[in-house]
Amino acid sequence: MEFYLVNGSNRKKFNTAKLLNAANEGILTELDTQNETANVEIINLYSLNFKGCKSCFHCKKIEGKYYGTCPIKDDLRELLPKLWESDGIIFGSPIYFRNVTGEMRSFLERLFFPKYVYGGKSIAKPKQTAFIYNMNVSEEISKERYQKIYDDMDDFLEYAFKSRPYSLTVHNTCQFRDYSLYKHNFDEKEKLKHQKEQFPKDLNDAYNLGVKIVKEVLKNKK
Repeated sequence: MEFYLVNGSNRKKFNTAKLLNAANEGILTELDTQNETANVEIINLYSLNFKGCKSCFHCKKIEGKYYGTCPIKDDLRELLPKLWESDGIIFGSPIYFRNVTGEMRSFLERLFFPKYVYGGKSIAKPKQTAFIYNMNVSEEISKERYQKIYDDMDDFLEYAFKSRPYSLTVHNTCQFRDYSLYKHNFDEKEKLKHQKEQFPKDLNDAYNLGVKIVKEVLKNKK
């Protein structure tokens, strides 16, 4: 089996990365509990050299050399087939301007489009997926302003991989270690208090997400 965790943040040791690391730990622990082995890999998108879809349509050309895949020669050329053939993927991204990061958007274009069929069913292999969203706004603002983002992503992932994804939203996280260095209107004490009390619970939720992914994959293999 193969599982991938995709980090859409440039910060490899901050909130999104910590959440994905917790999910990774959950995957590995559940695999060990089930006496299963698998390749599990974390991918940092900001370490890769790639762009979004170029709309060349080689992936749509019937009986073409690149039908169902992507011909662009960059760092996604060898990675995308591994993801398409994997058993599970967990995506993680901070929210920038009411959406996932630009790097994550460009990556998802390249991941989804080769398997997308206009007016038809996806040609991708079914798999279980999940998305972790990390943001500095409150849960109330998240539900009021961002819910469509989560719903649309769920729809795209369900279409592409034929299974409704799990979703985890993490709110009011700290952007800085020292708020005194930056211009902002946050209540620093409240932010730090929330991070101390809530973020460990969020990490536990991410861990459990990893466990769920493995259990779902194994259930579908029976």
